[in-house]
Amino acid sequence: MALPENRSHIETEKQNQATMDLDILETETLVSLLAKDHQQAVVAVEDASEEIASFINDLVGRVRDGGRLIYLGCGTSGRLGVLDAAECPPTFQTDPSLIVGLIAGGDRSLRTSSEGEEDKPDGARIALTELSLTEVDTVLGIAAGGTTPWVIGGLKIAKQMGANTAFLTCSSEIPSCDHLIRLDSGAEPLTGSTRMKAATATKLTLNIITTSLFINLGKVYGNLMVDLKASNSKLQDRAIRIVSEICELNREDASELLQRSGGDVKVAVVMDKSQVDAKTAQSLLDGVGGNLRAAL
Repeated sequence: MALPENRSHIETEKQNQATMDLDILETETLVSLLAKDHQQAVVAVEDASEEIASFINDLVGRVRDGGRLIYLGCGTSGRLGVLDAAECPPTFQTDPSLIVGLIAGGDRSLRTSSEGEEDKPDGARIALTELSLTEVDTVLGIAAGGTTPWVIGGLKIAKQMGANTAFLTCSSEIPSCDHLIRLDSGAEPLTGSTRMKAATATKLTLNIITTSLFINLGKVYGNLMVDLKASNSKLQDRAIRIVSEICELNREDASELLQRSGGDVKVAVVMDKSQVDAKTAQSLLDGVGGNLRAAL
């Protein structure tokens, strides 16, 4: 039986010299050490800020032209991509087809590990083909260790289909792609467990990518999520507070205004600020691509 590839040179597979005694530490010391070690995840993202910004600027233009962002990952990386994609519709009221998360093994892999799927370079072909990729679409491969065949193969397939490609990794193992985001999160406190620092750095980066994308697309006013979908009590309360803050209204008046706007925060704000009805407010917003600040 042939030996598997030796991956001991990869950063995320190396032993962390600061955590060699994990199994004999008191719990309080263990918690403190793991928390301190994770600070490197934030530093890694800060150090990659230029690469992240370059990717976002390219992505914004493509999405404005009708493109989508597709995450491609296995295991923890795949779950983080699916999670970020799932959080965009309620936060920014986007179509679920705009940010798509693909994970090796399909949705069942969200709960049940399917590591065997990771070794299939052609494994993402069907899912990518079903998306009918175009030149304005962006496929972002996520692989902490940088060598996952399913992800690397998927990027090659996406490029053959004409899509823009990017790679997010915590390793120096780098496939061919249009954009590279490398997060130097270092050796894991638990050797090889990229669900720890690498995952923290990855999640933070994905948060930054989609939040920055939608800020650029006018779905944020100041630091308020004015495009939220008020689908439950918590979000209805937040919508009321946002309208109350921007329009300087009490809760009762803000709630009444939201009802007249059909529950749309931006329409409600324009109605109040411009003293127009809901239909006119929506028209004003449509004329500037939904950007509240521009409409006002």
